[in-house]
Amino acid sequence: MFLRALKLPLPKLLLVCGVLLPAVALAQRPPVVSRSGKNPDGSTALPGVVPLVNVDVFIKGPNGAPVDGMVVVTLSTLKGGTYQQATAMGGHVQFQGVAPSRYTIQAVASGYERTVQEFDAEGSVTAMVSVEMKPATNGTAPTPVAAGFPILTPKAQKELGKALEALRANKTAEARSHLDAAQHLAPNHPEVSYLFGVYWSQIGDWAQTKAAFAKAIDAYPRHARALLSLGEILVREDKPAGALTYLNRAVEADPSSWRTHAILADAYFRNGAPDEAIKHAERALELGHDQAALVQPILARALAVLGDKDRATRVLQTYLQDHPGDAAAKKQLESLQNPQVLVSYSDAGAGPSNGKSLAATEVAASLPAASIWLPPNVDEKVPAVEPGAVCALDEVVRNAGKQVQHFVRNVDRFTATESLVHESIDKWGLASPPERRKFDYVVSISEVRRGLLNVEEYRNSGSSPADFPDGVITNGLPSLILIFHPYNVGSFELTCEGLARWNGGLAWQVHFRQRPDKPNTIRSYKLGLNGTSYPVALKGRVWIQADNYQIVRLETDLVSPVPEIKLATDHAAIEYGPVHFRDRNIDMWLPQSADVYYDWRGRRIHRRHSFSQYLLFSVDDKQRITTPKTEDIDPPSSSAVPTKPSP
Repeated sequence: MFLRALKLPLPKLLLVCGVLLPAVALAQRPPVVSRSGKNPDGSTALPGVVPLVNVDVFIKGPNGAPVDGMVVVTLSTLKGGTYQQATAMGGHVQFQGVAPSRYTIQAVASGYERTVQEFDAEGSVTAMVSVEMKPATNGTAPTPVAAGFPILTPKAQKELGKALEALRANKTAEARSHLDAAQHLAPNHPEVSYLFGVYWSQIGDWAQTKAAFAKAIDAYPRHARALLSLGEILVREDKPAGALTYLNRAVEADPSSWRTHAILADAYFRNGAPDEAIKHAERALELGHDQAALVQPILARALAVLGDKDRATRVLQTYLQDHPGDAAAKKQLESLQNPQVLVSYSDAGAGPSNGKSLAATEVAASLPAASIWLPPNVDEKVPAVEPGAVCALDEVVRNAGKQVQHFVRNVDRFTATESLVHESIDKWGLASPPERRKFDYVVSISEVRRGLLNVEEYRNSGSSPADFPDGVITNGLPSLILIFHPYNVGSFELTCEGLARWNGGLAWQVHFRQRPDKPNTIRSYKLGLNGTSYPVALKGRVWIQADNYQIVRLETDLVSPVPEIKLATDHAAIEYGPVHFRDRNIDMWLPQSADVYYDWRGRRIHRRHSFSQYLLFSVDDKQRITTPKTEDIDPPSSSAVPTKPSP
């Protein structure tokens, strides 16, 4: 699909991306056949065909006035299947061509509680439904973010970074020296106390370990890792009741941590609450995806205790497909499938078959993230969504794909001024003084033939490594949105995580991951012009605006590092926004800002890109990187960016 060259000193690294995939087939509702009558437009329906119904939904506040702003309205069957979904503006939306039946209607809006009610769409060609929404109470409002850790001085941060590196290398004596120095510089700092807990756990002094984690919690009551670690120790000591106190606080501090939910599942199961164990095991799997797979044996045990042995069997079969060497899980499955040797599950307090806490979640000696400069991996945390909001994934993806197709048709006509801020990050997480660059930048995306898209990027400078800081050229970010083009989206596993609040509005939050059974044609890295190509699978998260299905934010990470080229991390976070070109009356959603991070051969880089001075230009002029033909535009709300560093 396109070639992205990364011009480095030596060796050279190229990124080649291509796409040639069929469009995604989306389900259609079947026709409804029953009685004769009138269609919603007043025409006579054919004999034996149900006259479909137009449903007008009016959304009001407690004072009877229409709810301002966007409201996501979902029409569902009584069995729970999503039938239609739309957004209401000004308190009104109409669903056309609805099959006569009884439905559940759900309304979700910022500042209001989610509202659900039933209505009947039978016996008339039109139906009017009034929905009254209640303002959100304190219990349903987003949890305020607590103040962060006290700021460390650069010297204390460096000592803490050295201690962290030593702990990772299991050099406990060296770690102790740096921890003592950090404690002298920052007495009672919660992170210093937490790493002391890690240190004591590595030398096997569990009394000191628990005391250090407790000290971190005393200094900072929402220290999620200390709460999690202390709770896990108590689970391993078979004290689940005590563990639940800390683990529930850890969930409050960090509700999107799959590890915390996984350990909670273990603790609740041991404490005789299999229903709670199921809830948290399922949440761990939702949040952690493949990383949380080892919670499945706990889920199966809890299901078996409650009598759902069929589902417990399916869960274990799925788990063993990827973990065939787990002998305990195999024995657990045999006991479910063979009644003659069935093991009793009546003792809900019994833990895993080996008597230890959940192996996947043993974090008493866990360390903080690899570096404080790097954002969490997209699979580490799932941002909060509205509880219970129904997502019509096929419809969301189909409409987002249409917007991406519109982007492809128009993007070959824009250029901008690109601004770059570059920071090198040392091993302690400290940033160098920023370097700045500015370029005239052009992006062209065209469909050279059906199923094949070509992406080209031009700069009036920046084509040589010397023009970019650290000798690495930034290219390729505009192409990431093409993941959701109908040609490509079928190569990704998609999960709708729910409806999120985004910049004062609502957006569907969708997780994506390269499918292992599909060719990885989106992206590959190549060493040298004629060197070996290394396919790179991507995963990420996208926010799709609920009213117009425009992509407003996109994050990507590597599915796994690429050790062959020493690529450890490649993370991008891109914000999109509207730009209106008045003369041609074209609205284009373009990148407004992008933060990019990579760790390649030990070189840690953070770059922020931005766009300004958007212009349209003639397609015939795109080979010249000179000042393009100027047209009047409405400026974006903030600057924009299309690129991404590639180590």
